[in-house]
Amino acid sequence: MAVDRLLPTDEARELIQLTRDIADKALDPIVDEHEKAETYPDGLFATLGEAGLLSLPYPEEWGGGGQPYEVYLQVLEELAARWAAVAVAVSVHGLSCHPLFTFGTDEQKQRWLPEMLGGSTIGAYSLSEPQAGSDAAALACKAVSGPDGYTITGSKAWITHGGIADFYTLFARTGEGSKGISCFLVPGDTPGLSFGAPEEKMGLHAVPTAAAHYDGARVDRDRLVGSEGQGLAIAFSALDAGRLGIAAVAVGIAQAALDDAVRYATERETFGRRIIDHQGLGFVLADMAAAVDSARATYLDAARRRDAGLPYSRQASVAKLVATDAAMKVTTDAVQVHGGYGYTRDFRVERYMREAKITQIFEGTNQIQRLVISRSLAT
Repeated sequence: MAVDRLLPTDEARELIQLTRDIADKALDPIVDEHEKAETYPDGLFATLGEAGLLSLPYPEEWGGGGQPYEVYLQVLEELAARWAAVAVAVSVHGLSCHPLFTFGTDEQKQRWLPEMLGGSTIGAYSLSEPQAGSDAAALACKAVSGPDGYTITGSKAWITHGGIADFYTLFARTGEGSKGISCFLVPGDTPGLSFGAPEEKMGLHAVPTAAAHYDGARVDRDRLVGSEGQGLAIAFSALDAGRLGIAAVAVGIAQAALDDAVRYATERETFGRRIIDHQGLGFVLADMAAAVDSARATYLDAARRRDAGLPYSRQASVAKLVATDAAMKVTTDAVQVHGGYGYTRDFRVERYMREAKITQIFEGTNQIQRLVISRSLAT
């Protein structure tokens, strides 16, 4: 069921309709095949890039779409309602462009940003390590400065599009302590950069998540984004926006689960009545709908604050927490509505439930979101 959206302009309404058309024609018909076979959808991201969907919130002068963040997030939600793995990768690509756009020099932006934002190159975000997830200050991957550039040694983990991306926004240690982290834009074909086998995940099977290994990989000095030691500030500035992306993806998953549950409940009959007409089940569906609508409202509130230039860090954490917890509950209830059939792969709701789980974990676990929110209340 298409969601009635309150959009700020006619252009935004046309963009949402374009997204729905592409999602229905290019994503929906092939998602089940690729997720079950765990195969990458070659050419799909090029299609999304050609349609201008990969970098909507960035200025048109650099190849972006010039859209408010509230519109961009609703595009992500539409994509996620058809294919969560693709929507996550689109969100991560946008996140990967943020450091260069926000902290890069004019020369760096002129050199790399147009093709990144135009979708001809796909990016990945490389912050986490095997022993450093939410504790980003504990990073151990090192970048040693030399006469002509930096030599990078160490490992990174949980990279969406790992091994496939054209560039990696990498955070590595150039000094001691929390102020010793720096940001680099690393080409995917850099000698000395290799990748492990894709992780065997619970969900999001079609887009690989892999570890990266830097064995004396050298990058030119002009690949440093911002100044040395500015890396954590850059990473955290991007993560607020990234958390909103995951919130929108979670709402898309939940909306798809709700739609499937309502469809099934109107077709399935027991005791001579549609199961949706049994009050016990009807109330479950009502709670699901309320959760989806409420979660959408939280991410839109945070996005509108961002668009207005207001602080939104706490609201981003609230949106991520509320939306992903809602997605987990709604998808679990959708499986319940389907009864035994919901536990089989014949229906998509079992996939939605598996996909919803990861949204509670990445871009900062929901326990970390609670920590961020509680600290904001104490200041």
